[in-house]
Amino acid sequence: MAPHPSARPADTPAHNVQPPVAPSEAPARTAPARLTDEQQGWLAKASRHDVDGWVHVSICGAPFERGFQYGYLVADEYAESIPVYREMTYQDIGMTYDFFVGKAVELHAAKVPSEFRTEIEGVAAGLTTAGVPSTFDDVLGINDWMELTGYWWPKNSGRYTALAPTGGEGNHCSAFIATGSATGDGSIVLGHTSFSDFWQGQFENVILDLTPEDGNRMVMQTAPGWIASMSDFWLSSAGLAITETTIGGYEGFKGYDETRTPEFCRARVATQYANDIDHWISLMNADNNGGYANSWLIGDIKTGEIARYEEGLLYQSLARKTDGYFWGDNAPTDPRIRNLECFGTGFSDVRTPNGARQVRWQQLLGEFDGRIDVEVGKRMIGDTFDPYLNYTHPSARTICAHSDEDPCEDSGLTPFTPFGSVDAKVACAADIAEMNLWARYGRADGAPFDADEFLRQHPQWNWQKGYLKSRPQRPWTYVTAKDNEG
Repeated sequence: MAPHPSARPADTPAHNVQPPVAPSEAPARTAPARLTDEQQGWLAKASRHDVDGWVHVSICGAPFERGFQYGYLVADEYAESIPVYREMTYQDIGMTYDFFVGKAVELHAAKVPSEFRTEIEGVAAGLTTAGVPSTFDDVLGINDWMELTGYWWPKNSGRYTALAPTGGEGNHCSAFIATGSATGDGSIVLGHTSFSDFWQGQFENVILDLTPEDGNRMVMQTAPGWIASMSDFWLSSAGLAITETTIGGYEGFKGYDETRTPEFCRARVATQYANDIDHWISLMNADNNGGYANSWLIGDIKTGEIARYEEGLLYQSLARKTDGYFWGDNAPTDPRIRNLECFGTGFSDVRTPNGARQVRWQQLLGEFDGRIDVEVGKRMIGDTFDPYLNYTHPSARTICAHSDEDPCEDSGLTPFTPFGSVDAKVACAADIAEMNLWARYGRADGAPFDADEFLRQHPQWNWQKGYLKSRPQRPWTYVTAKDNEG
């Protein structure tokens, strides 16, 4: 008689099924160490001021010194962010966060300029002294995470499993820059709202005011532990203002060059040391590895000139003017980048976020041409008019993206994704000259996000429960160096 199908054969080996890893453990906290006299002296020159959801930190000095100040002052926020990055990396990719930290060390530790390597070591030391034990590798990993997951991994995932999908970068950020007759007083105005997964954007609430021993003072929006903006919004004491929108549908990752310098280092070098637009571009493109490809908007208040610099891997393009405006919506304007390095940018498809914002920016900038100032900039960057539907309706297509409220019936995107606008920044030439900015933490239009209510309505995202934070309505805040005085 044949054995019953459910009977276990006598020689069946034990199964080899392993449970999933547990990637979400927080960094082990320790008691803060007693500060040395030297460390107390360093911290006496630094400061932190919390205002309306922002963590405004001022640091200065030699690389290790300023890194220590930074790590020490944002240790709690860094410690909070790491378990979220661990869990979401695993959930989104299937590989652990530590895997990407290891790749950052393997691929890029030797490519980090010595000044920034010392600064990162200082950040790790400051974190450790504050009770969050960290190493150079840990801090390098968080700085390199965006590039490695978004550009290196799509190219190399097939080395780890033949089933791993590949795909280029999606849609991140809306931005504009205007000058000359387009603005109310003839000088530069720029604005930017970051789009990201809410779990990530909730940590991009650091405004770092960094005065190095060498190079320009910089004010940047960033996240705990990042030494570059990455969001990106930069002001420099050379009179430059810099922002960007990520190039959507980018498939230049196929040529991603592991032997060259990561983007976070190149952007930091360019902003710290450039004196003008051409100098910034030359430094940014030096040793370009194809990582984190962007359409950059740059203004120089010394000359009133603005530029749009689109940086692919194979192709770059530059447009500049002293009268008029540029905008960013993730769709590259250069036909070579759009067609030879990208796929599915949505450039002319008003059903898509990129195509819709391409239309809306032209409508808004045309409407306010000649009157653009900070207040108009705030209004534009928080705009929720959907040009596909032709009425005001917050959605994935609006300049202030509300993907979490969008059923995405016509755009082909995943409905009700907790993604979209997570902040807003606007500055005029007078602000840039003083290294100040207007900033709003949370959506650019001020609408709140209730994580519990969102998950109640959309339980398909319950895998983010416990990692997704609510963001209440916040006002526009004028962030100035005086915040951190005294």
